[in-house]
Amino acid sequence: MSHQPVIDGLEFARAAARLQGAWPVAEFLRLHDALRSTAGTLRYELCGVPEEQGRPTLRLKVGGALQLTCQRCLGALEFSLQMEVALRLATTQEEMDAEPLQADGPESILAGKEMRVQALVEDEVLLAIPIAPRHESCDSSAAGAEGRKQTPFAGLRGLIGGTKH
Repeated sequence: MSHQPVIDGLEFARAAARLQGAWPVAEFLRLHDALRSTAGTLRYELCGVPEEQGRPTLRLKVGGALQLTCQRCLGALEFSLQMEVALRLATTQEEMDAEPLQADGPESILAGKEMRVQALVEDEVLLAIPIAPRHESCDSSAAGAEGRKQTPFAGLRGLIGGTKH
């Protein structure tokens, strides 16, 4: 298993520190259920920003490719991941709750003295992957013998005495 960096979130942000590296996808255990294969590597860069919108912030960039399963054809789907997020640091849950939610604004997370960088990366990757991934031009529908598209309930017409159009 590779080195697992831990940061003091507030100190990291206030010092405008920078950390980068890469992990094999297989080391992100919570991600396994969403993957077809654990092959590949994810690269990350974490930068501290002393003050962004009045609060210390972490900027996280993650890149790589994930092997997912297309939910239409159930085939392999390579998902190219290139993301950048701002994570505004809060010292207490009350501080986080007092902030109004902004759809386009940075998300808030609790700062800690021992924040595992790999867990931060994994959390954001889990949020970035699609719930139901599919190929852009995936055709999983079956065509009939005459070349017509079959609907899932076409066979039921004959069973209930309906007419076939």
